[in-house]
Amino acid sequence: MATSAPRSLRNLPSVDLVLNTAEAEALRGRFGRPALTDAIRAELDEARAAFRESDGGLPDVGQIAARAGARLEQASQPSLRPVFNLTGVVLHTNLGRAILADAAVEAAIGAMRMAAALEFDVASGKRGERDEHVRQLLCELTGAEDATVVNNNAAAVLLTLNSLSRGREAIVSRGELIEIGAAFRLPDIMARAGARLAEVGTTNRTHPRDYTAALGPRSGVILKVHTSNYRIEGFTTGVGAATLAGIAREAGVPLVHDLGSGVLVDLSRYGLEKEPTVREAIAAGADLVTFSGDKLLGGPQAGFIVGRRDLLARIGRNPMKRALRVDKIRLAAIEATLKLYRDPDRLAERLPTVRLLARPEAEIAAQARGLAPAIAAALGDRYAVEVASCRSEVGSGALPLETLPSAGLAIHGLGRGGGLERLAARFRALSTPVIGRIDGGALMLDLRCLEDEAAFRSVLAELAGDPPA
Repeated sequence: MATSAPRSLRNLPSVDLVLNTAEAEALRGRFGRPALTDAIRAELDEARAAFRESDGGLPDVGQIAARAGARLEQASQPSLRPVFNLTGVVLHTNLGRAILADAAVEAAIGAMRMAAALEFDVASGKRGERDEHVRQLLCELTGAEDATVVNNNAAAVLLTLNSLSRGREAIVSRGELIEIGAAFRLPDIMARAGARLAEVGTTNRTHPRDYTAALGPRSGVILKVHTSNYRIEGFTTGVGAATLAGIAREAGVPLVHDLGSGVLVDLSRYGLEKEPTVREAIAAGADLVTFSGDKLLGGPQAGFIVGRRDLLARIGRNPMKRALRVDKIRLAAIEATLKLYRDPDRLAERLPTVRLLARPEAEIAAQARGLAPAIAAALGDRYAVEVASCRSEVGSGALPLETLPSAGLAIHGLGRGGGLERLAARFRALSTPVIGRIDGGALMLDLRCLEDEAAFRSVLAELAGDPPA
């Protein structure tokens, strides 16, 4: 209990007195003496400041120990926290994009727990190469001669241009000069790679003659960019990959095709819009294809470069390759993810990205009807909860015009104390934060990505009895 009289800072317990309590002994075993001491001092400083400001009571030894424990618990929480993604964006860049398959998670854990033959050839006992763990798989799945992996697709484009077009021109259609997240623009990446941008055509129309007119002694590569995060429609003309490959071949200049999202199978079999696959890009004549690992491919963050063996050899000799390489944990997860593509008939069952994108609307709606009463009970009479149809997005710049019919829970505020921003903050403050979106005067929880319903119901209990201020 707080002391009453005399009220003096002399009554505040010392650090040593708090450290000698049974509560502090338990905390010391969990967090260590230095961290505990710092936490106690911080609580004592706050108690002094509060006393001087309000001339109120002072906490006793047990209260200081308890508050220090709460401070340490808060500080021990990971910054990178799991969340429930109910935004309706499946591959949400700010929420980590693709959820890894169980096989990828298990492979990554295995690589973390023991030494691994990362750059060691077990058969010969000599030094190996880390790309070997995924090279054969990538070639098998794409039809390419050779392959390498770096830490993301922007790095793949950067490394490719620096290796093949440094100090030379990279020819690209003006309508393909994309900007990706956080204002990273293709021209800026090209400049950092040391390539000179040679724009051809116009924003909406580029013709084969535009490329042939631009080719010359200073040409390093022709770069074709799949505009995976936007579409230009109407009076438009572009040059197909096969036609562009013929132009590049005749000029003796490599064609680099940046596919971005990285599709390895025809998505139309899962009811999605068809995107060009990496195999199709190779078959069309691209000398190199770059693509991502954590978008539609459904794996960990990575960038792949596949294509001609001689060009990959040049890329492999670039000193930048070492700076952009991936570690054993990610390589293990990549290998396990790629192996799932050997069995496309079970891909939707085993790969979370494909499973969530292909999830039927009727199944999601049934889940919403089952959860609505629980959320209504937890929130009380300040809010109305109703099942609502909605549209999910693929996300991460993939299939920008494609939305998926989905269902969720629309939560409307009823009068005083029903602010949606405050409600959204309450959901984010749960032990496992719930991230939705405010849309059309309601907090919308799109359930497309909710698979662990039991865990979700468990955190909902934290909402009860916690009305907004």
